[in-house]
Amino acid sequence: MDSETALELVKNGATLLFLDVPQYTLVAIDTQMFSVGPAFKGVKMIPPGTHFVYYSSSTRDGKEFSPTIGFFIDVGSSEVIVRKWDQQEERLVKVSEEEDERYSHAVRNMEFDRQLGPYNLSHCEDWKRLSNFITKSIIDRLEPIGGEISVECENDMFRNTHKTPMEEALDKKLNIGNSGTSVDKSQRKGCYYTSIPRVVKCKGISGKELTSLNLDKTHLLETLLASNYGGSEDLLLGELQFAFVAFLMGQSLEAFFQWKSLVSLLFGCTEAPFHTRTRLFTKFIKVIHYQLKYGLQKDRKDDTGPPLLDDSWLSTDSFLHHLCKDFFSLMLDGSVVDGDLLKWTRKFKDLLESNLGWEFQQSSAVDGLYFDENDEFAPVVEMLDDEAPAV
Repeated sequence: MDSETALELVKNGATLLFLDVPQYTLVAIDTQMFSVGPAFKGVKMIPPGTHFVYYSSSTRDGKEFSPTIGFFIDVGSSEVIVRKWDQQEERLVKVSEEEDERYSHAVRNMEFDRQLGPYNLSHCEDWKRLSNFITKSIIDRLEPIGGEISVECENDMFRNTHKTPMEEALDKKLNIGNSGTSVDKSQRKGCYYTSIPRVVKCKGISGKELTSLNLDKTHLLETLLASNYGGSEDLLLGELQFAFVAFLMGQSLEAFFQWKSLVSLLFGCTEAPFHTRTRLFTKFIKVIHYQLKYGLQKDRKDDTGPPLLDDSWLSTDSFLHHLCKDFFSLMLDGSVVDGDLLKWTRKFKDLLESNLGWEFQQSSAVDGLYFDENDEFAPVVEMLDDEAPAV
């Protein structure tokens, strides 16, 4: 780009000023990653809006890295965010108000311009597709106290739960518990995600009705939308995107479980896509399509960007394969399906088949339904004799 355009972008874009960051530290924003060199002091030309910033401290030789620490920001035009490296804690911390004002003024006077890496605007479209429903209000509602998301600060319950082979691989990949710094248990804190019940429980209804509620999660979806999201479908999708970004880029195990819960909830609805929530499901399929399209990229034109989904996702034993198989069967065999929803369902199916080699043949299980006995998200089915009284 010409110098005038570049100068305009520098002045109008937001800036991250990171002081005293050790060499070889990995610093990233959205889909772009930088390896800190001796002159690096941050990133400029950042478009206004929502972003995810994350970093990982390195050993002196740059060969080993600690678990990622990340945080969401919502920045305005020409805004400057200043952080300083704390050598003892090995993390970025806020500076005093006086320092913040002084450094921000210096940034706007272009004093740090040569030491700031440019935000690559050609990657902006990828980020928008991953975050278009994440707003400042969603960040404020979900982020942990202090704003920092890190697997090292999450509750032990996410480390000790029963895990599928895919989750075990993720656990090992994150190298939990092997970092150079330790976090006191009293400091462990996670995000304020919406609680998604795995099993629907209702008093005063028959066993058959209870089974029906657990086979079709439409009632649970409507209840959660009303009680936790103020009826807003976009807030639910924003939480879905928040969790995916925190998982993929922030390497948060807690975020992975929340993303899995929300995906399982939505794919578990058999009535809503056809009737009350067609628009929601069209948007949902677009969201997860772009999430996996980005996360499952096999090749990159450059070396920047967060770690991608690894081979553990390629297994047809994964929860996602089973959920998608039933959902695709429901959509593609339905007599009346919204045109946009059907189009995006086919695109998503094609993506999984072409990128992962997955096949979605109808299972030979009873009534065409497949349930893995070890799948914690499988619906609860209560078998009743015809003459047995409902409980």
